[in-house]
Amino acid sequence: MPFDYPPSINYNLSLMNSLKIGDKVIYPAQGLGIIEDIQEESFNGQVFRSLHIRLICNNTLVVIPYSSVNEIGLRKPIPPKSINKFFSFLKSCPIDISADWKDRYKGNFDLMKSGQLEDIAVVYKTLFFLSQTKPLSFREKKMLEKARELIISELSASTCYSPDKISTKLNQTITACLKDLKLDSSF
Repeated sequence: MPFDYPPSINYNLSLMNSLKIGDKVIYPAQGLGIIEDIQEESFNGQVFRSLHIRLICNNTLVVIPYSSVNEIGLRKPIPPKSINKFFSFLKSCPIDISADWKDRYKGNFDLMKSGQLEDIAVVYKTLFFLSQTKPLSFREKKMLEKARELIISELSASTCYSPDKISTKLNQTITACLKDLKLDSSF
């Protein structure tokens, strides 16, 4: 993987043990959240630890049992040293816009659900290029906006750059890709 994610099993075990109040985490398909509390709770006589995460995008409080962190795909944002790798990946990742819109939507939906930044980048690039050739369906427009929002929020959380600065860099990168693709004439 291009973004220096540790191996998933060991990573998730160490992630669960290292999480603390105030940590930033990525909740798949929702984006950036901040751990507000870690509590011992009981339900039906069972005691378990839970994370209370405030989602930044809509100020919603989500409570997640520690035992579900793996299943949900909760992770920390990519490290700052991987930001340039992300933009390189965005420039070079292949896109396929040949599928009919229903198949493309389902494939893109599955990629978005994974919560992995590289999958979201592929969706963003694919839908951006498609939007340059024809109008997107309502669902695809919303997905393009959500992919952009997720990318910007994670990258700004990983660095000291403002969302506006990340947005500008994202625009420059995707515009350069579009020019390259037009020059290549394989579009």
